[in-house]
Amino acid sequence: MTTKTNFQTIVWGISHLPELLAQAGATKVLLVVDASFPFLSIEKQVQEMPVPFVVFDQFSPNPLYEDVCKGVDCFCQHKCDAIVAVGGGSSIDVAKCIKLYCRLDPSVNYLQQECVDSGIPLIAIPTTAGTGSESTRFAVIYFEGKKQSVNHLSIIPTFALMEPEVLYTLPRYQKASTALDALCQGIESWWSVNSTAESQQLSKKAVGVLWKNIRQYVDGTGNSVDESQLAASVMKAANLAGQAINLTQTTAPHAFSYKITSLFKVPHGHAVAVCLPKIWQYMIAHPELCIDPRGKEYLMNVFYDIAQAMGCSTPQQAVEEFEAMMMSLAMPNPVSKNRADDIQLLSQSVNPVRLKNNPVQLSQEAIGSLYELIVS
Repeated sequence: MTTKTNFQTIVWGISHLPELLAQAGATKVLLVVDASFPFLSIEKQVQEMPVPFVVFDQFSPNPLYEDVCKGVDCFCQHKCDAIVAVGGGSSIDVAKCIKLYCRLDPSVNYLQQECVDSGIPLIAIPTTAGTGSESTRFAVIYFEGKKQSVNHLSIIPTFALMEPEVLYTLPRYQKASTALDALCQGIESWWSVNSTAESQQLSKKAVGVLWKNIRQYVDGTGNSVDESQLAASVMKAANLAGQAINLTQTTAPHAFSYKITSLFKVPHGHAVAVCLPKIWQYMIAHPELCIDPRGKEYLMNVFYDIAQAMGCSTPQQAVEEFEAMMMSLAMPNPVSKNRADDIQLLSQSVNPVRLKNNPVQLSQEAIGSLYELIVS
């Protein structure tokens, strides 16, 4: 199955890799992989790609700017003309940055240069159903300890090659965390001030499928046929959520989550998911603080639409069901040992840019109060 969007071609099945390489005109590939690659069910098919390749795996789970520089050097040194990324968000983000920077001046910090499309084809093969990075224009790297959000249309992979088989052997916690990330992206995109009719249709499809299937996907059914169908459904929904976020960007739950991840070592999807219901509850209670130009009545209708996609009759019920789902998946809120200091640190960490996408205004006092609820 092949789908063409405004930005890329999405193809299902690892068997299509050779034809995608041919379409890309690849003669030598930089293969960007993470530590999970040797254990993947598709490792053999990737290793047997019909063009020469060089492996690049020298990057951390939260990739550093210096890691990307090594990747650019490797790409240029070996005269590669295409990139294949296999892995989760980190692998794909590193590959995106290599694509973006490989034609820039290596003597000047890449983050300070004006970026243009390098023209290098990129094939992204996601191995989790979570970030949707295989279909977005965003990447995250760290420079001097600070998170850098890279945003450029040209880094949307030329091809997203989807193979649900890679999800079968994921650990339970990783399944839960990544699927929660996708679910939160779908919800956030839906209520974002940047939402459009197109993005909301993508969100509606993603949220409906993820909400219906997340528990069974995480815990399994004991039936290999059912689990195969679940994996395909969840991977497709995560990709749709990624497409939605590509149009709208994320909102407050993501903005709140990043420092939770670094402070408490809680994986990204888990961190976002503990933030979302508390923030949603606050927004339901304060429609008068709506900053979406379409108005508070419009926003409340959106909240009802999201609730309906979750099989709930009201937004309040949806919040309660979301929190019940978190409990059933054993995804607890982080626990603070230095509560006052941690709350202050967390409150100061929120990126105001992402709050501009949030439909309800959050004051500094509100941010602190919300973190009090999120961090138990």
